Amino acid sequence: MVTKFAYMTYQDIETLITKKEGNSLEFKESTGQLDRSMETLCAFLNGEGGTILYGVRDDGRIIGQTVSDSTKRSIAEALNRIEPFVDLEITYITIPDTEKYVIVIFVEEQCFMRPFTYKGRAYLRIESTTTVMPQERYNHLLMERGGKYGWEAMINPDLKIADLDENAILGAVREGIRNGRLPETTIREDIPVILKKFRLLNDGRLNNAAAVLFGKELYDYPQCLLRMARFKGTTKDEFIDNQRAEGNIYELLDVAMAFFFKHLSLSGKINGLYREEELSIPYKALRECCINSFCHRSYHHPGSSVSIAIYDNRVEIRNTGTFPADLPIERLMEEHDSKPQNPIIANVLYKSKILESWGRGISTMVDECKRVGLPTPEINTDGNFVWVVFKYNRSSVVVTPQLPNSNPTSTQQVPNKYPTSTQQVHELVSIMNDNEYSVKEIMSILNLKDRVNFLRNYLTPALDEGLVSMKFPEQPKHPKQKYLLTSKGKAILSE
Repeated sequence: MVTKFAYMTYQDIETLITKKEGNSLEFKESTGQLDRSMETLCAFLNGEGGTILYGVRDDGRIIGQTVSDSTKRSIAEALNRIEPFVDLEITYITIPDTEKYVIVIFVEEQCFMRPFTYKGRAYLRIESTTTVMPQERYNHLLMERGGKYGWEAMINPDLKIADLDENAILGAVREGIRNGRLPETTIREDIPVILKKFRLLNDGRLNNAAAVLFGKELYDYPQCLLRMARFKGTTKDEFIDNQRAEGNIYELLDVAMAFFFKHLSLSGKINGLYREEELSIPYKALRECCINSFCHRSYHHPGSSVSIAIYDNRVEIRNTGTFPADLPIERLMEEHDSKPQNPIIANVLYKSKILESWGRGISTMVDECKRVGLPTPEINTDGNFVWVVFKYNRSSVVVTPQLPNSNPTSTQQVPNKYPTSTQQVHELVSIMNDNEYSVKEIMSILNLKDRVNFLRNYLTPALDEGLVSMKFPEQPKHPKQKYLLTSKGKAILSE
């Protein structure tokens, strides 16, 4: 690596020392102060980079120092004690009319490799002072680094296999097998073996990713949260609906899509013999955006969440996190190498075909919006959050009336003549119309993968409430069984 000081002259040094020592500049009389200077270099690496000059007094006077093979060896040995390894170049600048040098060590910002340590300790730079990094800050940077130090890979000693949803695990496995992403033998393996292959279980202990993906009770994970709001108009001045849900990724994805079905209208067109239902914003684009938000968000902040905001003219989906520094937003619009913030979570979602393919999520969203004539989704980040904006026409939104004098932050609405017990049932009813569908066809329209979840939360309650009936009621397991709306179910659609 060639630094910006590789071709520095003595005149450049004279210019540089006119600046005072501070956040990114340190003077040392000689490499006799090597230990202290390495602590400062470590602090620069944990900050925004910086420069150390050897052969310069605190007052800025250039005195230089002799440089021998032993000097160079001592510097190299000291640099080797900085972890993780960082490649840098040391520059030796001759002082005119002497045999002495100013030694320059410059380091660039290394935000994706922090925290750095020197002799096992991490340091921070505050103004012109180098200090030991607080443990809390160190842990935070470790989690941001990711990999084996990432939040998702951290072991939770209190998390047990019994705390996970076995049906969800097996559902993910079945989808993986069905789509050729897992071997067929996987379904016959014990749950601990499956979890180990998913990299969720190490030495008999579960990591945080296991809870995020398959947890049943997530009291210890307040960040496994989805906030949803439908606003009146185009601002946040007034709520029509305000909800929050806690759960694993698979559960939150279902809740998110149900919320879209509730507040975005369906339109239909005839394609051949079949009627195709389309949300005002393509279902696949919204789903892909939600998956990306759950998969790539930052989880290490307990108060963080994914949020969905629906306005009269747009939908905004927001999550904590940012994009890799070497992957500008412009490149995200194209097919690119995937660099997931949470590779363990991403791998499981990919294996279970929730995540369709690596590096194509955003281009899929763009293509889907383009297909129906909507503007390209806007993708934004401020370094702490990522949010995507889908714009659509006012006529395509469902306006849900409020009860008079209701609390604007509540979820109370004018009751239906035939209310459904859950949003999942309402979602099922809303897509059926006058058609007959098999279980497989309904699940395909709703983009659901887990048959057990579908039967338990969608179809069975709809049958029990008399909203849906069987084509062959005397033979529930008839090979050509279809499901259709009853008059009660149709009444809900006509409201």
